[in-house]
This record gives sequence, C-alpha cells and structure tokens, in this order.
Amino acid sequence: MPRVTPILRRGSKAVEDLNLLKVLQSEINHELSIPSQDSASGAIEGFEVDWDSSEAQDVVLRRKCMSGEEVAVSALLGPETSTEGSAFPRQVLMKVCVKKPGLSSVLQFDCGVYGKGTSSSQFDILHAWYLHSATSPNTAAYRGPEFRTLDPHLQEALKEYLEARGISESFMNSLLLYLHRKEQGQYVNWLQKLESLVGKDQTCGTSDPNGF
Repeated sequence: MPRVTPILRRGSKAVEDLNLLKVLQSEINHELSIPSQDSASGAIEGFEVDWDSSEAQDVVLRRKCMSGEEVAVSALLGPETSTEGSAFPRQVLMKVCVKKPGLSSVLQFDCGVYGKGTSSSQFDILHAWYLHSATSPNTAAYRGPEFRTLDPHLQEALKEYLEARGISESFMNSLLLYLHRKEQGQYVNWLQKLESLVGKDQTCGTSDPNGF
C-alpha cells in the first residue's frame, strides 16, 4: 500500500483548494454586488486627478484658483473611523499645499477627513506648516505650535481659508467615495489574482510528476 498515503494527500489538497476557490469566488461576487453609491464618473469635485496609480494607495489632485493660487492635495485612506452611521468605514489622511503665484514658499496643512453620515463629511486640520520651498523644504525652520493649541478663532479662520480654496464638503464627499472605490477595486483585483492562482494549482494537481 505504498501509494495510498500520497493519493490521500493529493485528494486532501484538492479538497482544500476547491474550498478556497469557492470562498474566493464568493468574496469576489460579494464585492462586485455592492452598488455604487453616487458618482459614476469617480471625478473629484473641483480638482483634476494629477496622479493615480493602480499599484499605489494615494492620489494627487490639483486645481488653480481664479486668484492664480495653486492648490495640491495628496490623500490616502487611513485608519477606520469610529463615527456611527458613516457610509465610509475609514477616514482619509490628506495634505493640502497652497502656493501663491510668483512665490516659492508653500503653506501645508495636514488634515483628517471623516464621513459623518450617509451624505455628509467634515475635516479637521491636524498641523499647519510654512515651508520655504515646495521642492526643498527647510526642515530646520520653525513650523509653528501644535494646531490644537492655537486660538480657536485662528483655527476656524484657517479652516475657512481652505474651504475657500476648494476643500468643501462636496469635495470631501467625492474624495471619500473615490478612495474607498479605489481600495475596493484593488481588493477585487487581488482576489481575482488569487482565484486564478488557486485554479491553476488545481489543474496542475490533476497529474503527479512522480506517477503516484
């Protein structure tokens, strides 16, 4: 009976692969069945997508204001949010850079974006920086105190400053939707690659190079 053990092992592996394949297919079907929420185009309101790679988690957005100011946004999904009733399970970590025409210096704001319900959102400024140059920031320069320690009126005024440059509620809603869709697409693609690999393993397992 020397062939019994290899045959049983091969049979057990085939069953395990088949179960894994079924689970993968079920998960893929579940993700594909989730209805899109609002925007079919995936556009982010008021901003052009400057960079978005299917292999990366972040996106870079840009817009030019009527005043000539340039606004650049770099964003990616962050930790899960504890906000109840939110349509989006994760918050967005966002950097906003504002550059005046003719100047090399930049104002940078590090922000967190959160969904507040099925159709609303908000953002908090976590840090505000003054950079001498967008390409070669002087890390030794004084960057200001902790944002939360600033006078509340100044905090609110800086938030209104960003809102006037396109960081509106509708923009944040679009950004949350865009990044969650991006993550979902990457997840489905990863599942499909696993499904293909497991399916090929099953095909290869139908023959034994050792003749067992």
